[in-house]
Amino acid sequence: MISTLAIGNYRSLLNLVIPFGSLNVITGENASGKSNLYKALRLLSETATGGVVNSLAGEGGLSSTFWAGPENLSREMKRGTVEIQGSQRQKRSRLRLGFSSEEFGYAISLGLPPPGNLGPTAFSLDPEIKQECIWAGSFFRPASALVDRTAALTKVRDGRKWEVIAHHCSEFESIFSQVADPARAPEIISLREQIKAWRFYDHFRSDVEAPARLPQLGTRTPVLHHDGRDLAAALQTIIEIGDHQALHEAIDDAFPGARLSIEVQDNGRFNLLLAQQGLLRPLSAAELSDGTLRFLLWVAALLTPRPPPLMVLNEPETSLHPDLLPALGRLIIRAAQDTQVWVVSHARRLIATLEGAEDCNSIHLEKQLGQTQVAGMGMLDEPPWHWPDENK
Repeated sequence: MISTLAIGNYRSLLNLVIPFGSLNVITGENASGKSNLYKALRLLSETATGGVVNSLAGEGGLSSTFWAGPENLSREMKRGTVEIQGSQRQKRSRLRLGFSSEEFGYAISLGLPPPGNLGPTAFSLDPEIKQECIWAGSFFRPASALVDRTAALTKVRDGRKWEVIAHHCSEFESIFSQVADPARAPEIISLREQIKAWRFYDHFRSDVEAPARLPQLGTRTPVLHHDGRDLAAALQTIIEIGDHQALHEAIDDAFPGARLSIEVQDNGRFNLLLAQQGLLRPLSAAELSDGTLRFLLWVAALLTPRPPPLMVLNEPETSLHPDLLPALGRLIIRAAQDTQVWVVSHARRLIATLEGAEDCNSIHLEKQLGQTQVAGMGMLDEPPWHWPDENK
């Protein structure tokens, strides 16, 4: 379970270190930085799949993601007695992302190549991975470092000394894509598989042509696709090998008296049917309202028979009637018993339900002079965190 997330120099997240538990809800006013936090976590997950540079390109390039404010805010600027103004930057611009658990921690630092260093190339604006580090324990200490990658060189700790295991790593790819040595660097493989297993749900289609509304060829589906195309198969998989009792309870909680069934057609395609009180026949997925279909998608995602180490839900309240939000909250609380869950939301009824859970970790974001901060968190409240020294 991730215990700490750290982000440096990413949009409004100049220097954010946040503690996390098994159930976490991220709230805040519009433009407080919730979306930036979600995007930063997505970027961190891309390191394990080789897509972090492409993802940054999709955001307009690395330079556009850097903190746009001054490098340092003076006391007078913070008090408002002096106009906020910038000066020549003294430090190199770096985007830093990292997380830690009780077992391992990981951090990555990205920057632009020095001018003229690459020779003739059309990719002079491609970000470079300047450093990656894996360490043992919940926060970095030089003595706890296990893997250190600086530019093209990667080394691992061997007792009291370091052993170089890769001399020519591509600076546009993470060590997760380039180093696979289970004997000398098992931590790389372990963390790569852990990060690859993270699940993000932020866009379930429920329009007239949504894949979830159409009968689909059914195969066993323990993990719902991120766009919900295999909804009927995922629900049938829960019925057969998952917690079918929890599934029926979740549906009854949201739609009292309703019954879910999956019709298997002669051609092997699965069709979702929902029988509701007062209706003479069950409705197919094509006939359901957007909110009802979206709630069933969340049921399939959260009651997965194969829980991931981390599940991140971005504004799950979208298209749901407010009366469904308490039921969704109770479903999320149940899912948090089997996996770590992060929920980014601004729906008050959903937030209130989640915060009613005994172990809910509620993070309220706010902005001060353009910088995202955690409301009420002082320096002594932050979990311990130290970025690896790039200049060592």
